[in-house]
Amino acid sequence: MQQLLITCRAGLEPDIAAEIQVKSAAVGVHGFVRAQAGQGYVIFEGYQPDSAESLMQRLAFAELIFARQWMAVVEHVTLEAPTDRIAPIVEVLQQAPAFHGSWLTFPDTNDGKSLSRLTRKLEKPLEKALAPLQARTPDKADWIVQVFFLSGEEFWVGLTPRRNASLWDVGYPRLRQPPSAPSRSTLKLEEAWLQLIPEHLRAVYIKPFQKAVDLGAAPGGWTWQLVHRGMQVVAVDNGPMDKQLMESGQVTHLREDAFAYKPNRQVDWLVCDMVEKPARVAELMERWLVKGWCRFAIFNLKLPMKKRWQEVDQILTRIRAELDQAGIAYQMSARQLYHDREEITVFVGPKET
Repeated sequence: MQQLLITCRAGLEPDIAAEIQVKSAAVGVHGFVRAQAGQGYVIFEGYQPDSAESLMQRLAFAELIFARQWMAVVEHVTLEAPTDRIAPIVEVLQQAPAFHGSWLTFPDTNDGKSLSRLTRKLEKPLEKALAPLQARTPDKADWIVQVFFLSGEEFWVGLTPRRNASLWDVGYPRLRQPPSAPSRSTLKLEEAWLQLIPEHLRAVYIKPFQKAVDLGAAPGGWTWQLVHRGMQVVAVDNGPMDKQLMESGQVTHLREDAFAYKPNRQVDWLVCDMVEKPARVAELMERWLVKGWCRFAIFNLKLPMKKRWQEVDQILTRIRAELDQAGIAYQMSARQLYHDREEITVFVGPKET
């Protein structure tokens, strides 16, 4: 398979295009990217017949910041009279390598979301039609079938690696806004924990009775997540905090400058979602991590209007250099989350032993 389809937030196509161009070349898979603004996906065109498989073998999906999901393209299908969409999909997959299961997806655009009813309607019939072709158990299959719909007449049929892709078909967990949370920003932190921390480590890293600091906390969307998990929180912000959140008894509100605040002792978690220049926030996070003021950190970096990938790459490279120079063994992951807008979310913690 020569083509790789990578989905992203609509409007960030130039950023995933720039990122995949750099990272594919770094692992020795060469090609070019076809991208169109606002379409919610890009196509990496490899120069070799097996470029897609090679790239998926050499590059960990978790290393991609602007990608939501990916698939090696088997075929691009256009139907003139779509009376039967299932048969063409099955025909395309007759010679496919071992797979188990199927996903029907679409771009994260207004036009794409209008296809959700169609994909739900096709799920069961496709599952039944693919049953004779698929492996009996997931353990015997390296791939999941993915059909990416652009319209009722046009779709891409491909294969997504079971062990090197997003855990979610569309690339993000579907979360509901908690009624008692003071702002929708609360979903950013919830998604960050799910996306950036491996499942087997969440219960180890996130525990009741931990100490946390939320810089730029008001009105308390991220603080709500910390409180909801039983933590004691210092919320640092000159703005007002949600009254109901303060009544929990788990929050100490300090009306101070978040850039000047220093904790009395090490805390478990530092979280930060401030509307500030990304370089300034990164410098603040470096200080906390290098001085050992926190064990774990999750923070947002606001993106510039242009050359977002280049800016992100420079900032994350600088953070790594500072941590390396300080002799800190760390793990770091970053992702442009579904609940983010023009920003990325970064997690830093002690290196897993």
